[in-house]
Amino acid sequence: MTSDGGGVRKDEGGALAGGLANAGAVFRRGELVERPAPPSAGALHPYLLALREHGFDAAPVPVGLPVGGRERLTFVPGDVALPPFPDQVMTKAALHSVGSLVRRLHEAGAAVAVDTGAGWPRDLADPAGGTTLCHNDVCPENVVFREGRAAALIDFDMAAPGRPLWDVAMTARYWVPMLDPASAAALYPAGLDAPARLRVLADGYGLSARERAELPGVVEQATEVCRAFVTRRVAEGDPVYLRALAEHGGWERWDRVRAWLAEHRETFTAALLN
Repeated sequence: MTSDGGGVRKDEGGALAGGLANAGAVFRRGELVERPAPPSAGALHPYLLALREHGFDAAPVPVGLPVGGRERLTFVPGDVALPPFPDQVMTKAALHSVGSLVRRLHEAGAAVAVDTGAGWPRDLADPAGGTTLCHNDVCPENVVFREGRAAALIDFDMAAPGRPLWDVAMTARYWVPMLDPASAAALYPAGLDAPARLRVLADGYGLSARERAELPGVVEQATEVCRAFVTRRVAEGDPVYLRALAEHGGWERWDRVRAWLAEHRETFTAALLN
């Protein structure tokens, strides 16, 4: 897959475009993808195989054990959005399908035991913990589309046990998006109605009334976890995150998002429940 200049990654050979930490290090080799293996691969690979056994065929299948710090997985055909995100993956139908896909992941995962002591990454993990293996990074770059609908999830590097609602909140951050209008304008089409879109995502997933009431607060919590993650990477001098922070408004952007979420908490709750 390479970028066609229109914000969509296409099915082609060679290096696969997109990503942040693994940019330029992911390659398609025929029907396989070769990429850096996450530290959690020893637990993640059996989990992905078990998901398939329980009916979730919407994720890459590991092929063999990691060798030399790299892993091989089956290639998942389809289109993946790249920033700035195009209109066709930001429709309400597309958003609803993302919610449904995450629900399918969690339903299949409910039948698979999670080794909570396996050393899962804590970077974006639910602070409350849990027994569901959450993807934690369901951003547009990690969702494969076919015919306008979310068909598969890729890049489980940040997966860790947590609450299903945490995964929905993390997904909402990227897909609604849960950003103030000025921040959203840099990557997303203009005019997206955040409260209405949050409701669409919740409907797609099938959240209960209790979960809907809790979701805005969990989104705020997830935003703080993401900020802390970026803070650690910047403090370590990670050039990827230093550049991303500078290009996307610095810490002022994070402050603006925090204030905007708190200011609109009741509006989001009303949109979810009414």
